[in-house]
This record gives sequence, structure tokens and C-alpha cells, in this order.
Amino acid sequence: MLFRSTDPKALQLDTVIRRTCPFSVIAINPPKYNELYAKIGNLNKLLEWGHARAIENVLEIQACDLVISDQFANPAGLRRALMEKGRAVQLESRVRAEADLAVAAASVLARSEFLRRLRGLGHDIGMNLPKGAGPVVDDTARALVRRSGSGILSTVAKMHFKTT
Repeated sequence: MLFRSTDPKALQLDTVIRRTCPFSVIAINPPKYNELYAKIGNLNKLLEWGHARAIENVLEIQACDLVISDQFANPAGLRRALMEKGRAVQLESRVRAEADLAVAAASVLARSEFLRRLRGLGHDIGMNLPKGAGPVVDDTARALVRRSGSGILSTVAKMHFKTT
């Protein structure tokens, strides 16, 4: 059975993982994400790029022979996005790769980074930003646009998503 953490638990585990494991988090804020998506035009290619950079960064800290990644798209795309160090390892892309402890730890780090950055964005604009999609997110977006104009959305949201 896969462990599914709550947001507070992810933030708590983040501290332990960062003290214990070599890691790299590639965080892309909404304006940069929107810029990259406009340039690349494909979410899976953007994910491949981010995963490849994180893998390369970790390989700078800790050499290994095997890299396991969640299978979010064609594994060949991730392989192509890897640089020199990444091409020297065996890459396995798996469905539900979080069953592997290292992938689960990486997922917790990514989630906690997202939570911290979302909280920071909300602080910067003076409004609590809810996660995900749905009526609460829609209402918050409408209030934000009424207050600051539609241009504010590109600073806090992924513009190609249907909700936006």
C-alpha cells in the first residue's frame, strides 16, 4: 500500500528528508512556468526538462547506477532530456513509482515546496490562495481579478489550465 501524506505531514517529512538524503528540487514560479510552457508548448516536455535537471543535480551530489522516475509520459523523452551524468545511469520509468522509497521522498519534497511557495505567493499578493481547482479556487480568482485586474493571474496561476 502506498503512503499518502497530508499537507502538514509532507511539510514535517520534508525536514527529515532534506537532512538525510541528497536531493534537488526544481521549482518554477508561475510567471516562469507560463513563459516556459509558451515556449515548449507541451506539459510532458516541461516535466521531462525539470525531472532531468533534478536527476543531474542529484547525480552531482551522489553517484548511482539506477534512477527511478514516475512514468508521466514516454520514458524516451526523459532519457533525451538527461545530460551527460544522467545518460550514464540506468533509467526506469514506472507507473506508481512512489512505491520506491526514493521516489516517494522526492514526491514529498516536491509537495512541500509547492505548499511553501503557494503560501508565499498568497502572502505576496495579500490573499490566501487555495490549491487545485473547483468553486473555492474560482471564487478566489474572481476576487483577485476584481481587486487587481486579469493580469495578476499570470503571476499566480498556470495560464494554459482550463480553470484559468
